[in-house]
Amino acid sequence: MTSISSPLVGTIVRIAAPGTAVPAGGEVAVVESMKMEYSIEAPTDGVVQTAAVAVGDAVAQGDLLVTLGEATVTATEADDSGDAERADLAEVVERHAAGLDDRRPDAVAKRHGTGRRTARENLADLIDPGSFIEFGPLAIAAQRRRREIEELIERTPADGLVGGIATINADHFGEDGTQCVVASYDYMVLAGTQGWTNHRKKDRLFELAERRQLPVVFYAEGGGGRPGDTDWPGASWLDCLAFALFGGLAGSVPLIGINAGYCFAGNAALLGTCDVIISTEDSWVGMGGPAMIEGGGLGTFDPKEIGPTDVHVANGGIDILVKDEASATTAAKKLLGFTQGRHDDWTVPDPDLARAAVPANRKRVYDMHAVIDAIVDVDSALELRPDWTPGLITAFARMEGRPLGLIANNPLHLAGAVDHGAATKAGDFMQLCERWGIPILFLCDTPGFMVGPDSDAEGLPRSAGALFRIGGNLTVPFGLVVTRKAYGLGAQAMAGGGLKEPLFSVSWPTGEFGPMGLEGAVRLGFARELAEAGDPAAQEELFEQLVDTMYQHGKATNVASHFEIDDVIDPADTRRWVTRLLR
Repeated sequence: MTSISSPLVGTIVRIAAPGTAVPAGGEVAVVESMKMEYSIEAPTDGVVQTAAVAVGDAVAQGDLLVTLGEATVTATEADDSGDAERADLAEVVERHAAGLDDRRPDAVAKRHGTGRRTARENLADLIDPGSFIEFGPLAIAAQRRRREIEELIERTPADGLVGGIATINADHFGEDGTQCVVASYDYMVLAGTQGWTNHRKKDRLFELAERRQLPVVFYAEGGGGRPGDTDWPGASWLDCLAFALFGGLAGSVPLIGINAGYCFAGNAALLGTCDVIISTEDSWVGMGGPAMIEGGGLGTFDPKEIGPTDVHVANGGIDILVKDEASATTAAKKLLGFTQGRHDDWTVPDPDLARAAVPANRKRVYDMHAVIDAIVDVDSALELRPDWTPGLITAFARMEGRPLGLIANNPLHLAGAVDHGAATKAGDFMQLCERWGIPILFLCDTPGFMVGPDSDAEGLPRSAGALFRIGGNLTVPFGLVVTRKAYGLGAQAMAGGGLKEPLFSVSWPTGEFGPMGLEGAVRLGFARELAEAGDPAAQEELFEQLVDTMYQHGKATNVASHFEIDDVIDPADTRRWVTRLLR
């Protein structure tokens, strides 16, 4: 005979009746204490002989509950009620499934009919398989006052924002990749608008990004703030946290924005906050959509008239233009990779390419892109804003797998002169490399800053000065390679402020240096001598002699002999200088 007592104070809510066969570990009684039910289990097989209490009785610790007589309990006598399906678990599984694409075939078909992918398809392509931890998948639109819960669950899953934490690029950077916050508005839910609940989800994700210092990749397509939500306190929504939180992340973690399709108002503001904006060709971005524009009395416009890609390519508002969302996602992964460290897989370009990249004729133009391709790892370069201010190239690339930012003059445009757009572009990219902690290589071939009333009217004095201000505060390592011309203040700006500011300043044999361009210096400095030379032929002969004299004085080897630069190098040796000194 075995006596079973209560281990705690409480009330009997269930007790086994005499004659009940109970297996070892089976339940003989349930005691409620502090609103919780505690199962009292049999220590051995047995049959209940007596029950000392009844349902509703109060018991103290140690009070007798039942006595068990010895018996062997077969499996058929055991209670198997625990095998029944759990209703609570089934509800959770069903709610999660409600937000998946395969539960919304009509919406997905409509989305695919536009040539675009769903939010979940984009995220699945972006992240490492199986790494996604979603936050807020059970959220619904804050419209309970105007719609039934069942409708909101079906039509507004995740409140139109799919987001969470996942890893990216594990195939290149180890099995764990890099943890990132990833998020995408879901255009299949209320046109990807910003609702009350998904604003709070963004707050949560951005706070996690700040706390854990995680990069953010954001698909921004959507129509801006949502006027139809009803279940929120307040009046203006102007105290929402998302914009300040997201803006506050700039400078501490990489922010990458992607857009395909319409992106207006608040969605556009978040896209514009990103460090780098990747856009598809079929993209329209504006600070207000058609309804907002018309509501402001500013006219009636089709959405495709608002901020098309050609406008933002021309004004520098798009960093990387791609064909479609798949290409945008690939670009985002490559771009993020520059913040993740060194690749182990890289290919060295043919060294003869560098030696032939700059023509021997000092007046013959060339494409600086050929120089870049000749010195960086094969297929590693990713240029930003290539169609805006083509006289200056900004790109990320790798050397021996290590990430590097490139700022290069392009002599195909204005002979590589630094105009207002080029100065702005260079300054923006220097600050981006500083924020992302990526070393910088300047490739200099410039006659200097662009001069003249038109250039000044664009605001060049201010943007030129900003280059010196930004360069003087860089903490990331940077180096200088002069491929041909290094003249005047523009060349100093392309060196972070002066030839002694970089960790190294070297030139290719084609390099030439001076306070201003040779031809201009001769015409200004020797105007009297040229005038006295006689006829035009004599003047031209003297001019060429003076230019050659100044060239000999300012050519790279002579400048190096005065130790104004660190060396004149074989172009094929450029990679060694960069990889050894900019680690």
